[in-house]
Amino acid sequence: MIIGVLKEMKEGEMRVALTPAGVNALVRDGHTILVEKEAGKGSGITDDDYIQVGAQITSSEIIYKNAELVVKVKEPLEHEIPLYHRGQILFTYLHLASSRSLTEALLKTGITGIAYETVQKDDGGLPLLIPMSEVAGRISIQVAMRFLETDYGGRGILLSGVPGVPPAEVVVLGCGVAGFNAAKMAAGLGAHVTIIDINHEKLRYVEDVMHGNVTTIFSNHYNIERAAGYADILIGSVLVPGARAPVLVTETMVSRMKAGAVIIDISVDQGGCVETTHPTTHAQPVFTTHDVIHYGVPNMPAAVPRTSTYALTNATLPYIQAIASKGVKRAALDDLSLAKGINLVNGVLTHPAVAGSFSMPWQPWDKVL
Repeated sequence: MIIGVLKEMKEGEMRVALTPAGVNALVRDGHTILVEKEAGKGSGITDDDYIQVGAQITSSEIIYKNAELVVKVKEPLEHEIPLYHRGQILFTYLHLASSRSLTEALLKTGITGIAYETVQKDDGGLPLLIPMSEVAGRISIQVAMRFLETDYGGRGILLSGVPGVPPAEVVVLGCGVAGFNAAKMAAGLGAHVTIIDINHEKLRYVEDVMHGNVTTIFSNHYNIERAAGYADILIGSVLVPGARAPVLVTETMVSRMKAGAVIIDISVDQGGCVETTHPTTHAQPVFTTHDVIHYGVPNMPAAVPRTSTYALTNATLPYIQAIASKGVKRAALDDLSLAKGINLVNGVLTHPAVAGSFSMPWQPWDKVL
């Protein structure tokens, strides 16, 4: 199969979909790899690095025209969408549930769209979202620490406090991979952490492995409202696979938060779990509403692209190899976790959660592929 690796166009996006090791594995499997010129530059990977393992360096135009499988990191931008064509396979983070316009535009192209974030194992695990959730969770605390400083309008609080002065209060909504990693980082740096979730088993696990400065609370409106009121940092990390994130923090709650508090909405790439949040960029990452600083960058792991690129390829490569060697249908039949990643086929929406986000019709992928 001819596999294309495009340079990412989203603002601030420095990741690339394949490392040289990934390219090498695919070339050894007998596939042709086309890599756009300087696609890996932001992750510290040169064109020569790719050439040495058998890739061909070329233009985006040639990739769009010839690649049977296109692998990316982020969803296509508006000007990229018309360059895709029917019969092509796109494997990337699509995040369709956050944008009806993107969903409708990609449906018109007739491509087969497979979303990293909805590839799901029988136990509910999201193997292609996990590595980036780990990065996003950990980096959320670094970001929050920075914007908590008075230079950025924050409360001027040291996360750990010092002897005689209490630490910051960090509230984490959602105890999935991102939330757990955010809590672990914050607690490790000395903050007092409150984790809120609807899953008792997850809360029990946190109680078992994190001690001392971590409090677990069951999620409901009352508890979220109360916790938001004392938070210096609020991390939103709520996920419903394939669907829009539920809004758990209302504008009223935000208006009652401390002046200079910081909200990091990791869920923003799925619409956000904070009513007052909206997507921002790495160039302009924050805005202030009700004297509360909001950070809504939807591609947070791009801030550490080398780490993120290698972590992502480690997870995606087996799926790329399966698709390239077997084709989508056979690969999906052999691995139902991949089947759950199929969002679009030949102009038909095939993921029920995405369809439910916009009240759009859908069909099972195996009925249209």
